[in-house]
Amino acid sequence: MSAKVFVVIVTYNGSKWVTPCFSSLRKSTVPLHTIVIDNGSKDDTLARIAAEYPEVEVVATGTNHGFGKANNIGMEMAYQRGADYVFLLNQDAWIDPDAVQKLVEAHQRHPAYGVISPMHLNGAGDGLDYGFSNYIAPNKCRGLYSDLFLGRMKDVYDVGFVNAAAWLVTRACLEQVGGFSPSFFHYGEDDNYTQRLQFHKLKLGVLPTSRIYHDREQRPPSKFFESGETFRREVIARSSNPNTHFSFGREWVSVFAHLGYALARVNMQDVKLQLAKIRLLAGIDKAAIAANRERSRTGRAAFLDLDAGNVTAYPKDITLRQVTSAQ
Repeated sequence: MSAKVFVVIVTYNGSKWVTPCFSSLRKSTVPLHTIVIDNGSKDDTLARIAAEYPEVEVVATGTNHGFGKANNIGMEMAYQRGADYVFLLNQDAWIDPDAVQKLVEAHQRHPAYGVISPMHLNGAGDGLDYGFSNYIAPNKCRGLYSDLFLGRMKDVYDVGFVNAAAWLVTRACLEQVGGFSPSFFHYGEDDNYTQRLQFHKLKLGVLPTSRIYHDREQRPPSKFFESGETFRREVIARSSNPNTHFSFGREWVSVFAHLGYALARVNMQDVKLQLAKIRLLAGIDKAAIAANRERSRTGRAAFLDLDAGNVTAYPKDITLRQVTSAQ
């Protein structure tokens, strides 16, 4: 197989996953060039990668730019160096030796797909990752459950959404759909990307014969899933979807209507919640979100700089603390 495949991994205090993640990439049945974009780790993640995996190229940004923006840096670098495919992999995930090879070969058989995902097992490898199992439910991924049970698997299955813990992204997809929207700092960016795939008539699929392991069962509670942040992200997600119409005016009407209802019932807990939503809604940069939404519809590598030959073109607001090149 002659395809040039780059792996992009965003790291942030991920020391405990360095060995399973990077050791698995060494065992790949196809050559992989791995780029790490570090979001300002404070632990020994970078030291361990440099000492144990010198073949990995590391870009240490020195600060946390979020999941989407950091991945965009890596995707730009990979594209500019001639990548046919970019495999996005979470720092807390690792692969079967033939996982990437199977994904690439599947795309070569089915070029209509912009993104293909492997099956996501849990960290122990004794079951499907729970979130992933919901993404491939019968109402979201037609036929997969039945075909697995009956032993009659097809090659690739269309799916509405798969999280970006392990995505094979094609060069053509980067050129048309682009990178992750800057409207999202952490979480929600992959939902938006799948909506943009749909808008640009590219398919999203899962490959049952390719497997990765995602060790996220023991994650501590995240501030990104607190009620206020969840509300804010949901509003941004709906207003960023290029396939639908969204009105912030209607959002204001809805929140104030809920506030009035809460006041009428003298439900002070709900009153506080609606007032918090009003403050969050007021703080959203609506003009920037609208601009990013329109940019995502252009079909011209939105949010990426794919200027060939501009190999070290990082966003101007990123100051590199360290760059190590693969040996």
